[in-house]
Amino acid sequence: MVFGLLVLLVGALAVVAAVFTADGTNVEILGLDVTALGLYLIGLGSGLAILWGFTISKWGTKRSLRQRREAKQLSELSEKLDKHDADRRTDQDGNSNDRSY
Repeated sequence: MVFGLLVLLVGALAVVAAVFTADGTNVEILGLDVTALGLYLIGLGSGLAILWGFTISKWGTKRSLRQRREAKQLSELSEKLDKHDADRRTDQDGNSNDRSY
């Protein structure tokens, strides 16, 4: 999830750097003169990085939520099992009924 956010941030910074450093026909990004094709490729790469970062973040969030849900279910099942075991012990120790499990 964090990796996705970092990729998203890098892509957004590249777009912002390209937009704010362009003046007319000359484009300079991070001190380098860039041609029109170079600017197009930087924009394409930035867009893909943003999309990829969003996808990774979304996947990481879904995975995290699924793990939390599973942990909660396991905790509930463990509590039920502990309660059942405690009830069974009291039935065997203190109950006059002759039940066997």
